[in-house]
Amino acid sequence: MTFAERFRDPNRTLSASAQSFRRLLEPLSNPGLEALAQRAAAITRKHFGRTMRLFAPLYLSNECINNCAYCGFSRDNPILRVTLTVEQVLAEARYLADRGIRNVLLVSGEHPKYVSNGYLASVVAAVRDVIPAVSLEVAPMEVEDYRPLVANGAEGLVVYQETYDRAIYREMHTSGPKRNFDWRLECPERAFAAGFRRLGIGVLFGLGDWRTEAMHLFEHVEFLLRKCWRAQITVSLPRLRPAAGDFHPRTTFSERELVQLVCALRVMLPQVGLVLSTREPGPLRDALMPLGITMMSAGSCTAPGGYTGQGCESLHLTVRGRATAATNVPGKAEAQFAIDDDRSPEEVAATLTRLGLEPVWKDWDPALTLADA
Repeated sequence: MTFAERFRDPNRTLSASAQSFRRLLEPLSNPGLEALAQRAAAITRKHFGRTMRLFAPLYLSNECINNCAYCGFSRDNPILRVTLTVEQVLAEARYLADRGIRNVLLVSGEHPKYVSNGYLASVVAAVRDVIPAVSLEVAPMEVEDYRPLVANGAEGLVVYQETYDRAIYREMHTSGPKRNFDWRLECPERAFAAGFRRLGIGVLFGLGDWRTEAMHLFEHVEFLLRKCWRAQITVSLPRLRPAAGDFHPRTTFSERELVQLVCALRVMLPQVGLVLSTREPGPLRDALMPLGITMMSAGSCTAPGGYTGQGCESLHLTVRGRATAATNVPGKAEAQFAIDDDRSPEEVAATLTRLGLEPVWKDWDPALTLADA
């Protein structure tokens, strides 16, 4: 049974762990939240020590065939777009490597014309010559389409379900293949079958009720821990940020509620990695560092070519999915969303050190796999 099949069952029962998790999401007094935070911090130290894995996103393309109301890359948004060449991606990777980054997440809009499997495989192979740990956040694929990416060195795949509420999902995704809710929901399982050793999932908080979304996310994690037990599972907790298209979050999810959710997840999922991006403001990220987060982005840019200006000479403007100018368009490629913590990787690492944590730039090498072969 896939998770999509289980999730469609209205009579499914919650595990004892899920019921305990739900209780931890109930409104808490300040002393109650403080006690939960102390418990989460102790569990984090027990299972992860005082380490924090750092990474940076590297955007390949902002072309997309999907219309997603909340996303800057949405097809109908009239924005400047570009798809970087392999050499341009490599220049961005070298820039990040010079700043200490040894773990990148390659991100792309979902457009098969511009971002094909062959292109992605070539990008992964090239980047792996510069940065040892490469993960992907791209359009969901079949198992056989993932295998060349794994063979070329991609170790992780990240896919957000965005929302587990089918009605909201239909409302937010008005056209394009992303409208297929179940196809996306089953993506981590296909990635595991293809050989990815890290699987990342998450939801966009601000679309549906946060407690309901968190419960469904917890169910999904529990399922993956059983079915994809050889893989490392990570969970991302992004809150919606401003982006092209003037979308505003449908629901609220406060900083205090985010703290509660991080702590509840850590208590109930003691060995699962929790990821925090630069969508969040620096002071909040600093406060969450000791409480349960085990992986953070640093020095991020969410536009293709955003680190070094690669691809600026190839920009084109799209209006409702159609290019209106092919070359020599002034400006920069549109970002997927605005970030709120613009500190450099060095500054984030210095903050971690000040808080008694150790920044981890690299925690894996392919030679370990070769040694076992």
